[in-house]
Amino acid sequence: MYWSEGRVPLSAQVKKGLASAFTRFDEYALAKYDRAGSVRLRDVLFLCHAKPVDDAQAQLWKRLVAGELATPDTWEVALSSGGDKRAHWERLLAERKLGALALLRNLRNMQAANVPETAIVDGLNTMRTDRVLPFRYLAAARHAPRLEGALERAMFRSLAEAQPLTGHTVVLVDVSGSMVSPLSGRSEMLRTDEAYGLAMLLREVAGSVSLYTFSNGLQYVPARRGFALRDAMEVSQQHAGTHLGSALRSVRERCDRIVVITDEQSADPVPAPSGRGYMINVASAKHGVGYGEWNHIDGFSEAVLDYIRELEEEAEMPVLDSVE
Repeated sequence: MYWSEGRVPLSAQVKKGLASAFTRFDEYALAKYDRAGSVRLRDVLFLCHAKPVDDAQAQLWKRLVAGELATPDTWEVALSSGGDKRAHWERLLAERKLGALALLRNLRNMQAANVPETAIVDGLNTMRTDRVLPFRYLAAARHAPRLEGALERAMFRSLAEAQPLTGHTVVLVDVSGSMVSPLSGRSEMLRTDEAYGLAMLLREVAGSVSLYTFSNGLQYVPARRGFALRDAMEVSQQHAGTHLGSALRSVRERCDRIVVITDEQSADPVPAPSGRGYMINVASAKHGVGYGEWNHIDGFSEAVLDYIRELEEEAEMPVLDSVE
């Protein structure tokens, strides 16, 4: 990215950042991500002049430069080596060699290889869940409904680590027909997966929440949690038109913020929010409706809540008089 328009010297701050990050990679990570390309990890090492923290890391970097790193024990490497797929999956699960995303994305493959369900559930119960958003669990559950219980437990572990939002939050989730569409031509995930996942996240981390769906009308959703909340949103009303404007005008309660999760299509004019308003577009359409006084966010990650929190904290900071 830095050299996308031609090679230029790296700034001092970029060098410092790269050097700091480089010391955090062990041999497994270096070998996994040292892919052939215009910039190899050895090039980054030379450019940033990172200093090893000890002799062991110095020897590791020498092996990186010489191309002598041990082959990483990843699921891709294991399965490409041939042999019994079930045995490979069982070993990787038992040795905790599968990251959370790799495990979630391969549930269907494990089931096809007849991996015992107890082994998969044990893997889900013990995997690291930090930085895994709810929509990942929703997508996994679509392909492995028998594992919903274990998936939901893992999801709640990840949500428990999120920093809470203060005050009362009103959330409007778009369930119109256009939301029941793939995120992209190559994705099996739907726009509703992302929308429901973010609503589930907000339900857990906001201090007080009122949650609605909108399509042809506005529908209040009971205070469910986890996959039960997904089910309640899904069946709350028909997936039909998109009347966001009338839905917003129908909200009668006071709140500290209103969050709309949508693909930003609306059949009627969208009013400005009465207070703090956030329009989160899970489809990243070319032209949206959440501009003007709305805080507009295209796509989302766990950083969405950090963005909202930081924006509001900055707005509440007192303005200090200048001091000569």
